[in-house]
Amino acid sequence: MTTLRGRGGVPAAGRLGLLDPDAEKNLSDLGWNNEESIELLWSLSRSPDADLALRAIVRMRSQLGDDWSEIDTLLRTDKGFRGRFLAVLGSSDALGDHMVAEPEAWRGLIPSELPDTAEINRQMLAAVDAVAEPGEIERGNKIYRAGFSGPKAVVALRAAYRNLVLQVAAHDVASTVEDEPVIWFPEIGALLADLADAALTSALAVAFREVCGDKPIPVRLAVIAMGKCGARELNYVSDVDVVFVSEPADGTSARIAGEMMRVGSLAFFEVDAALRPEGKSGALTRTLDSHVAYYNRWAKTWEFQAQLKARPMTGDMELGQRYHDAINPMVWQASERDDFVPEVQAMRRRVESLVPEEERDRNLKLGSGSIRDVEFAVQMLQMVHGRVDETLRVRSTVEALDALTAGGYVGRDDGANLNASYQFLRLLEHRLQLQRMSRTHLLPEFDDDDNMRWLARAAHIRREGDLDATSVLRRQIKHQSLRVRRLHQKLFYRPLLEAAVRLDTTELTLTDESAQRRLSALGYAQPERALSHIRALASASGRRGQVQRLILPQLLEYIGDTPDPDAGLLNYRRLCDVMDNDWFLRLLRDDGVVAARLMHVLGTSEYIANLLMRSPEVINLYTDGADGPRLCEVRPEDVAKGLVASTVRQPDLRRAVAAARSHRRAELARIASADVLGLLDVPQVCEALSSVWAAVLNAALTFAIQDSERDEGRPAPARIAVIGMGRLGGGELGYGSDADVLFVCQPNPGEDETKAVRWAQTIAEVVRSMLGTPSDDPPLIVDTGLRPEGRNGPVVRTLAAYAAYYEQWAQAWEVQALLRAHQVAGDEDLGIEFLHMADRIRYPEGGVSADAVKEIRRIKARVDAERLPRGADPATHTKLGRGGLADIEWTVQLLQLKYGHRYQSLHNTSTLQSLDAIGSAELLAEDDVALLKDAWITATKARNCLVLVRGKPVDQLPGPGKQLRQIAFAAGWPEDQAAEFLDHYLRVTRRAKAVVLKVFGA
Repeated sequence: MTTLRGRGGVPAAGRLGLLDPDAEKNLSDLGWNNEESIELLWSLSRSPDADLALRAIVRMRSQLGDDWSEIDTLLRTDKGFRGRFLAVLGSSDALGDHMVAEPEAWRGLIPSELPDTAEINRQMLAAVDAVAEPGEIERGNKIYRAGFSGPKAVVALRAAYRNLVLQVAAHDVASTVEDEPVIWFPEIGALLADLADAALTSALAVAFREVCGDKPIPVRLAVIAMGKCGARELNYVSDVDVVFVSEPADGTSARIAGEMMRVGSLAFFEVDAALRPEGKSGALTRTLDSHVAYYNRWAKTWEFQAQLKARPMTGDMELGQRYHDAINPMVWQASERDDFVPEVQAMRRRVESLVPEEERDRNLKLGSGSIRDVEFAVQMLQMVHGRVDETLRVRSTVEALDALTAGGYVGRDDGANLNASYQFLRLLEHRLQLQRMSRTHLLPEFDDDDNMRWLARAAHIRREGDLDATSVLRRQIKHQSLRVRRLHQKLFYRPLLEAAVRLDTTELTLTDESAQRRLSALGYAQPERALSHIRALASASGRRGQVQRLILPQLLEYIGDTPDPDAGLLNYRRLCDVMDNDWFLRLLRDDGVVAARLMHVLGTSEYIANLLMRSPEVINLYTDGADGPRLCEVRPEDVAKGLVASTVRQPDLRRAVAAARSHRRAELARIASADVLGLLDVPQVCEALSSVWAAVLNAALTFAIQDSERDEGRPAPARIAVIGMGRLGGGELGYGSDADVLFVCQPNPGEDETKAVRWAQTIAEVVRSMLGTPSDDPPLIVDTGLRPEGRNGPVVRTLAAYAAYYEQWAQAWEVQALLRAHQVAGDEDLGIEFLHMADRIRYPEGGVSADAVKEIRRIKARVDAERLPRGADPATHTKLGRGGLADIEWTVQLLQLKYGHRYQSLHNTSTLQSLDAIGSAELLAEDDVALLKDAWITATKARNCLVLVRGKPVDQLPGPGKQLRQIAFAAGWPEDQAAEFLDHYLRVTRRAKAVVLKVFGA
């Protein structure tokens, strides 16, 4: 008799989705290639991986021989068994191997119901002949002693545990093949946790047998489950985190705990006690009093967060409950700790940093829009609101989300959506781990069709319309991850907005007190003021209020990521108050890059915030252009030309000053914004600041000369040049630097020199007063203190007078000061003539005298001893401290004085460029040059950030605390790495100081 194959008859292997070349032969060998097997064949085709399932079946048949007929009969007569059997073999290569290796394991799939907790415990304990210790069961404890220990016990426990996992997994995936009940994630997670409890109870029984033999157990030992096991939402393959409590905590208790971990790790899963006090360096077992003392005094925020999921698991349950009753109340006070917010933020950043960039979109646990995102946010909300609402004191994430929704802390739709997303991601995680029973959280590559198809079928995802199951899975992963990415806005910020403006909503019941608690946990030191700012912004009338209500949740999230959310929100409100139109609100709404960058700046720098109040047009530059950030598209030379042109065409001095200040203010806001956002490096910032200062001087000088010519009705009697000194001359100005200058004049032919100099003196005073007029902008101080004879000398001299003075009277420090002289404004030819004159003084034939070098060393020693302000810390004073700016600059200048006559490359006013020249000339070792450059850049960056954060010139880094966190953040360090920022500064400057001492001691 011929069996019909194909349409209308017995389906061919291809129609069943079988791709293995041996599939037809295997079906024939099994006797499944007939009409009586059609229903069975179609069931096989629905297995997540029918080829994998068929291969495992063939191996089982070969292993079982005549006993195979019993399975074959059940597959044909019991749909439930068929669903469980075919689904688990197509879902898990590892469990298929187990069924082949353990000929009786398949019998666990026959019952239509899963074993209950009592049966799970019975089977695990029976595997090692464990019996209860007398009287312990009556007291509610889980203390048993195994009948045997050693390798035999491990083998027995491994088999029993894998048999039970097989049963759970088979019931979990059965619905993919047959119409079996769907078991949802919370139930599976709880079952796996119960199985872990039973497994470690039996491992503890083996440990008691191994350590104590037949003698009485001399200690009370409780095992506390932490993490996912503690929350009863365990994975198929996961570390199980535990903490041990013992009375007494001695060598015996540690041996028992260690043996339990060893047996458990060999037989079931990795047993990890790293969450204990002091982590892996701490004692394995502690008494209850020792635990309480540690949590009272030393525990970090993350340790309290971990305690959210703690529960007594096995061993002495009475002692375990006492532990929980003592520690758990502390969890609900943790959100009031001063370091709660930065520690929570640091924890999330550390988790994200563990994921390689190329895996972030595929990592279900730690990636962007991942399981950890949901868990982390839910736990934080629990800790914030659970202090006063005991209904939130639950362990599992699903239960916590339900409680937060029921309590009105999360909107109903948001809670339901997040719950669904979380369970979907956990389902995918379970299926991936089942495949090979390995601890993985990594999705297949999206273009890996075979593995994505398997995952879709294993997750019971079906075709939708024109999309096959694989396409539906890809779409769902993107959708669910995107929904989770909006988690902070949804969970934290929109409820705050709705609480602030009392929108007509039946979803949320967040009171002012609850909102303030949440704001406090998000980093706001004055939550009541923050809530009033939110209320004022969101309650604005008309279109402005509508846009604010739309964008505020996202803006609040951005501000919350800065070191000073209070200042950031206040600055945003002030900025909104001074704006007379809504263009920038529309910009924030339509351009997420602008919104993120502006909030970052407002929460970081008081200096920039004040500038933006008066130059809000700079916000337009926060977007990206075709070539990158528009903040970096502006060329300093174009700014300089525009500034001079705008200033000189003003009709009077007052308007000229206003024009110059306006251009400078906008340019400072642009430079500082790009700096804080990490778009410019230190040399670029210094160059841009020096350029704008030079432009302001040029504009002021040009206007003053033209104004004088208009008033007197005749051409200027002299040419004037402005020579930049110090950091201005070196092109290395910082935000808090004054402009050190010399004014030089040259009478025009036929002019009386005395009158010409007097006129030039007047012009210089006009420039200084014009720029030095008090205003709300950062000050413009023109300092002429480096002129010949210092404060007692004339402000302006002729070129000849300067030459005469320097050639006859110049002291060593004045020669040193000329090393940074550079023409910055006024008559360029005159400025260059001055520099040629200065070259003869600063780079003389044969070099400066030995006496001059000795004098420089003496002055440096005096500066070190006397110039540091009273009370300043020499280790962290950025200008005059150890390895600070003065140290580096004096070192460079000493080498220029000694060797400038020999090396033309040392004729440079820039410290960094001069260091490069020193390295090229091999005057210092390459490593020493690198240390000095690193220290100069580090100290300059720190000094600039002090001004940006404090809003005024400051040279002293603060000690550990909020202000240091702000400065570190402005310098580009994560806020939680302020200590690392300070350590880096101290290390770099300490090493540079050693080079300085080497040079000055030579």
